[in-house]
Amino acid sequence: MDINGKCIVLTGTASGIGKSLLEHLLQYNVKVIAVDKEEQPWLFSHPKVIPYQCDISKKKNIDMLFEFAVNKLGVVDIFIGNAGFGYYEKIVIEDWERIEKIFHTNVFASIYAAEKMYALNKDRRYMIAFTASTMVEFPIPGYALYAATKCALDGFIRTYRYEMGNKGKILMIYPISTKTQFFQTAGNTRPLEWPLQTPDKVAKAIIKGIQREKACIYPSKIYSLGKIISAVIPLVPKLYMKREIMKLEKWHKSSLHPYN
Repeated sequence: MDINGKCIVLTGTASGIGKSLLEHLLQYNVKVIAVDKEEQPWLFSHPKVIPYQCDISKKKNIDMLFEFAVNKLGVVDIFIGNAGFGYYEKIVIEDWERIEKIFHTNVFASIYAAEKMYALNKDRRYMIAFTASTMVEFPIPGYALYAATKCALDGFIRTYRYEMGNKGKILMIYPISTKTQFFQTAGNTRPLEWPLQTPDKVAKAIIKGIQREKACIYPSKIYSLGKIISAVIPLVPKLYMKREIMKLEKWHKSSLHPYN
């Protein structure tokens, strides 16, 4: 899909992948509603951007966002759901509210936005893109709830594609660990993963994926190579997983763990 001339809603734009993606989108002839729960004063004067502050984990806020977008833009050609967060933890206590919070933001908001785009566009061409994670295919110890949300979203989208029956396209983005504020949200003291990529690299891959209408976008060539190596040498992922389990156990036993 040609990005030029499109009206876009992008969530999670205050930092990380979302901010970098917004900067790349502004190189095109577009109008973007930049959504984040944090205020974004640096965008107020940009002629191509309309900042919008809201918490997408609530149904009423998504309804208000779409109403705002239609009033300001007339249509929404592309919806990019990038907002989300994760926990790094060893689950040792029951916590319903913690589960509910992450699923509302990472899963419910995205599925509901996809339904809103369907209802809004009917037989128009439109596109939806959601940020998932390579943890859908290769879960990492410490991220059980985060991986669960991304697997749930991935399962919905892979099935929903066949059910839509209109002119919509849905893209899924599978980044590896990225140098963003995600790690501060997941836990300031948590050990970093390897390999790491930059938000800029992910943003460029997303733009290219949108233009080529790729159903699945994998920004990391290292990850793609790793899948091949893992298939040929099954011991490699087992050793990597053992290393990550040791890191989690060490972190969990430290006084820095939030449940301690």
